[in-house]
Amino acid sequence: MGVTPSNSVMCAGLPCADVRHGSFAVPGVEVDPGRVYVVLISEAAPADPEDHYYSPGDPLFLRTTLQAFRDAGESVESASDILGLGVYMTTAVKCGKTGYAINTSTVKECSVLLERELELFPSIRAYLPMGDVAKRALNCIAVRQGLKRVIPAGSTYRIRAEKYFYKGARVFPSYLQAGPSFFIEKSKRRMIEEDIRAAMALVRD
Repeated sequence: MGVTPSNSVMCAGLPCADVRHGSFAVPGVEVDPGRVYVVLISEAAPADPEDHYYSPGDPLFLRTTLQAFRDAGESVESASDILGLGVYMTTAVKCGKTGYAINTSTVKECSVLLERELELFPSIRAYLPMGDVAKRALNCIAVRQGLKRVIPAGSTYRIRAEKYFYKGARVFPSYLQAGPSFFIEKSKRRMIEEDIRAAMALVRD
């Protein structure tokens, strides 16, 4: 039986002040929860809802993510193809940004929604937190549950060589793949490719 995350993950009151509430989005796609093995978590919802992963047409977040998976050797043409690999895509913060940075209080507040979302999927083998906001959100969830921080502080390129785990699943701290910067920063694009390859290897192990 499928689940639709947007039916069970909602925000009461939209309390955060530094985000665009009009772009609030939790994926409304129906998913088989037992067949989600990798969760890719990027930063924040796009300012334009039409750019979200599961929006119709050619949404920006999906366009760059499809290229990232192709770089990693996956033959994908749509969000359904990525779901077919066992990969669910979402954001750490459910509203769009108003500036470059997102307040720590907002990440912590929205991590409650992300936690509820992750609990829908009992078969996760790997997490791909893409960028600092996603890493911070995952750490917030772990600390709230009485666990140690999942990912240590430090530059991604320095810490990504180590192995990290959350509830038995491997965590691959990576770089943001959603948005136009993906096509500009070639060194980060190569590391994103490596992290996706490693996560998918766990699915097929």
